[in-house]
Amino acid sequence: MTNFPRMRSLRIFAVAAIATFSLALSAQDATKVQPRSYQVVFENDEVRVIRYAALPGMGVCGTGVHSHPRHLTILLTPARVRVTENGKTFVAVNKEGDVFWSEAGRHETENISGRGVRSLIVEFKRPRKS
Repeated sequence: MTNFPRMRSLRIFAVAAIATFSLALSAQDATKVQPRSYQVVFENDEVRVIRYAALPGMGVCGTGVHSHPRHLTILLTPARVRVTENGKTFVAVNKEGDVFWSEAGRHETENISGRGVRSLIVEFKRPRKS
């Protein structure tokens, strides 16, 4: 005789464990998870500056769906990037030296440039003052 309540409990536990593990991975520090791609080049009590290098097909500021605090991005190379944010997907095309601001949020990015993309990400540690 099959024990359906036990099997259902095991499935629920497995789904919860996978969801928890996925959230933990997304909250991890990218410089520790991917040290070959992310390097902290400056840090103090106010900001952390990360240099990021992305090969074609990789995310340009993180892997998979990820989050950032509010930050400033400085492109060190030209970039063509597919961005999925708030359920919408668009292609961003930037040239070397472009600088742009982003509020805290979650998104997914993919380098579709056909070549490596490098950037500096300046993360602000303190909340915005009112």
